[in-house]
Amino acid sequence: MSTLNKISVGIRDSKLSKAQTDILLNQLISVSDNMSNEAFDIKTIKTKGDIHNVQRLDQIGGKGLFIKEIEQHIINGQVDVGIHSMKDVPAEESSDELDIICWLKRENPGEALLTNSGHKFFDLPPGSVIGTSSIRRRAQILNMRKDLRIKLLRGNVDTRIKKLRENNYDAIILSLAGLKRLGLLDHVTEELDKEQFLPAGCQGTVGVQSKRGSKLKEVFVRINHYETEIESLTERQVLKNINANCNSPISVYAKISDNMILVKCDIFDHDGTKLFSRKISDEKDNYAIIANTLAETILNDIGQEKINKLNELNDFDYSPST
Repeated sequence: MSTLNKISVGIRDSKLSKAQTDILLNQLISVSDNMSNEAFDIKTIKTKGDIHNVQRLDQIGGKGLFIKEIEQHIINGQVDVGIHSMKDVPAEESSDELDIICWLKRENPGEALLTNSGHKFFDLPPGSVIGTSSIRRRAQILNMRKDLRIKLLRGNVDTRIKKLRENNYDAIILSLAGLKRLGLLDHVTEELDKEQFLPAGCQGTVGVQSKRGSKLKEVFVRINHYETEIESLTERQVLKNINANCNSPISVYAKISDNMILVKCDIFDHDGTKLFSRKISDEKDNYAIIANTLAETILNDIGQEKINKLNELNDFDYSPST
């Protein structure tokens, strides 16, 4: 609901959400005539994912828990738009009333390792405790280092870094994009190799969501980053076609270079076994075709039944067998 011609913006109540919103709105202001910060009414909305910040996301409803309340506010007319980390938005749309009307230029989608010792990933001593909340990252770690301990780590970025510095963990893995937007890159020990730690779909991407057909699309389109939009839609289409839960150990990453788009996908079992790894490329205008082709290949190689089973993990924490 707009008041005094202001655009009402719903976001999560977190430092990262606020930082991302500032970046996006400042870009919009810089390319718009007669628009300032006063044009926006920022409303922080507590989401279930933020309130329940200790439990595993997959056991309380999945990553969609970070956006559901914001989406409901848009549908109800309580806010005009929501600004999301697109990694948190399930590929299967929750409502046909909503649309992503703007994609901010993607930040580096890679992974960052933070350690107390200064050791890089392959130099961490056996038995070191590494923290993450991601089932995908857990599987990637186990694919290369079954001698490390893995321990669940929830909370916002500051909380996670604090737990690391308090020696509850020897190392943690966080998104590079989030650290950069928060000005925390000085904490990074190592940028992990994207070939070994292929990112999650839409990692590093921020989107603006509104009601379908909203006239605000004409406002936000000024800063829409077309290549990010195409890359993100490609990744989301792959995940949607294979009915992948965003908590599954599945990575998909699309990158446009010149007129071509390259899409990579890695799928792991929960013990770290790599079940699928493929990369395909085509002209970027064929992004929907390439997404459908890759998804069809995955289903032919692995099968929907196996992908569905990847949604289930009993014990997140892992210790090497002695």
